[in-house]
Amino acid sequence: MAGLACGVALAEAGWRVRLFEQKPFLGGRATSYVLPNGEHVDNCQHVTLGCCTNLADFYRRVGSADKIKFFDELVFLDPQGRRGTMKAGLLPAPFHMTRSFLTFAPLTMRDKLSIARAMLDIVAAKGKTADLTEAGGISMLEWLRRRRQTKGAIERFWRVVLVSALDEELDRTDARYGVDVFWKAFLMNSTGCRMGVPVVPLAELYAGCKAAIESRGGEVNLRFPARSLQAEGTSIKSVQFDAGREESAGAYIFAVTHDALYDLMPESIRRAEPSLANLSKIKTAPITGVHFWFDRPVMDQPFVTLLDTNTQWIFNKTMLHGEQKGTGNNQEQYLQLVISASYELLKKSRQEIIDICLREVRQALPRAQAAQLMKSTVIKEVAATFSPQPGVDRWRPPQQTKIPNLFFAGDWTATGWPATMEGAVRSGYLAAEAVLRTSTPQNASATALPASGTAHQFLQSDLPPSGLISLLKN
Repeated sequence: MAGLACGVALAEAGWRVRLFEQKPFLGGRATSYVLPNGEHVDNCQHVTLGCCTNLADFYRRVGSADKIKFFDELVFLDPQGRRGTMKAGLLPAPFHMTRSFLTFAPLTMRDKLSIARAMLDIVAAKGKTADLTEAGGISMLEWLRRRRQTKGAIERFWRVVLVSALDEELDRTDARYGVDVFWKAFLMNSTGCRMGVPVVPLAELYAGCKAAIESRGGEVNLRFPARSLQAEGTSIKSVQFDAGREESAGAYIFAVTHDALYDLMPESIRRAEPSLANLSKIKTAPITGVHFWFDRPVMDQPFVTLLDTNTQWIFNKTMLHGEQKGTGNNQEQYLQLVISASYELLKKSRQEIIDICLREVRQALPRAQAAQLMKSTVIKEVAATFSPQPGVDRWRPPQQTKIPNLFFAGDWTATGWPATMEGAVRSGYLAAEAVLRTSTPQNASATALPASGTAHQFLQSDLPPSGLISLLKN
């Protein structure tokens, strides 16, 4: 998505964009594919939030905004059958969730009081508590311990939200990211936590990207992995692809994973761009997706969050996609389960994972106990995201490098955001802005493209503070 956002932005700015994608489809880690039986499955369920302003802008640019459905209520279920909901009420921010928080059954009153203290600390500091700036960063777990959070609060609230949002355990997460999630999504604006879920397979979100680039004289090439680069001094001269294809350009934007980028760069470029040496210090985290097809409906909600289980989310794909198969009592239902930071599942077999998750689904959804599991599949994304470990920002490179015609795009670059679709789009927009500031397009006189120094801003502002938050002094 970083490369797509950058390509679309540059095409709109008048550049002739040539995009090369190594896979046979667009979308990278946020896409879908077709199983041999014809089923469309996402490699992992992706969602957006109301605070993801750049992702929303990207969807509008490529004509996919109407393919995202927003929900105002989050439902949580614990193994004891207790239900909790999170929903904005009539009170102004930051108190808009007070009613649902007070009636949240899976938490005790002691849990809620400890959470409230920490939330007020975030509000008072406007999301920037003093200990977030400690050298090397502190973990989110340490941040919570300093605020005397109860075990129940940590396990049934902070961990549930943050592991899903950041794909990492609390002791491996920089507290700055964790606090940011609650400040931007839950406290600063009453619409920040609205959850948007695609109502189509993820790959269908990107058709407009291809059209946006090609309609402006560019090209989109699938199944074209970059094999090597040719450097001329400390500049990129060309990129080599399969079948002897070689391409040169006025600017090169690499939107590959951080662990693949270093090996792609020639030695002269590695020496000239010091940030490349730090990429190996950025670790990765896994996500596991489990797909179940039942012979009958077992779930009425579009999605639920499970507490105290391996399974973190269950998405009712049949309802979301509006694709009901069968009639009457013979209707099939397709569910997708998500387990973020799924380190423990990596060493387990496909069948072991299915057995674990099926038990948890049948405990959470009573109707699933009598339903027959018709088919299932497991997708392990071993390196799904970069790990937001404490202090990781010092290793994240900017989009603009010391090489005049070399730029980076990826959620792992310096965006101020963790590994999310929002972060990926932000990086693409920032890379496009850097290109327009500094580069002269190849064959500019022949194609009437803009010269370097053209001012463009693609990056969107965060949601503005609302309610009482807007009255806080800086």
